[in-house]
Amino acid sequence: MRKIEVCCTSLAEAHEAQAGGAVRIELCSALAAGGITPSAGTIAAVARDKSLAIDVNVLIRAREGSFLYTGEEVDIMVRDIELCRREGVHGVVIGALTAEGDIDIEACRRMVEAARGLSVTFHRAFDVCRNPHRALEQIIGLGCDRLLTSGQQPSAAEGAPLIAKLVEQAAARIIIMPGAGIRPDNIAAIEKTTRAAEFHSTARGPVTEDGMIYRNSRVTFAPDPSEEHLVRRTDRRVVSQLVNDVA
Repeated sequence: MRKIEVCCTSLAEAHEAQAGGAVRIELCSALAAGGITPSAGTIAAVARDKSLAIDVNVLIRAREGSFLYTGEEVDIMVRDIELCRREGVHGVVIGALTAEGDIDIEACRRMVEAARGLSVTFHRAFDVCRNPHRALEQIIGLGCDRLLTSGQQPSAAEGAPLIAKLVEQAAARIIIMPGAGIRPDNIAAIEKTTRAAEFHSTARGPVTEDGMIYRNSRVTFAPDPSEEHLVRRTDRRVVSQLVNDVA
């Protein structure tokens, strides 16, 4: 059985991940924007649910867009990490870059220090840094436990060759966790190439309708109006397929 981390946006999805056999969730919001920090209410709901027994890591990302942050945005992320510590989550998922595309050591150190006692994963800001091998050493030096990466490609399948090199370079000093486009039909090949031990996936099920009966066709909040009423959520069956290698 593989160790699967599932990206979830709600308590209901967290329960789906647990039912499917995931070892951990990454709690976030706004997946269409690459994920940002979930609301305090969502964090509290998941962290305080006694029936949820798997580890909960919370994405710390102040906004969509680049990973170049102002001092004020870093302050906000530090406060979000402090909230996560108070709520008793297992860990946080952080990352920040300089304008030149290097790891922002000062900003990341502040976040790591705020997360003392929690597990720390460095997120896919890594995938847009300019020197992945140097960045990996810096992330290890910061004391991060895990690196989530697609191998600086649109998907982990495409980035598998670099991920394999990162696993070798890490030499068990940090967990290299492939993520982006991980599916039941490709995880075995990615595992074979990279020799990674943990994987990250949204584990989304089939598209469903949102249940709305009345619609105002003149107003839309989706980038593609035709998809306004469509919903995709974490599905325990997909999680189980990832865990148990059933394509």
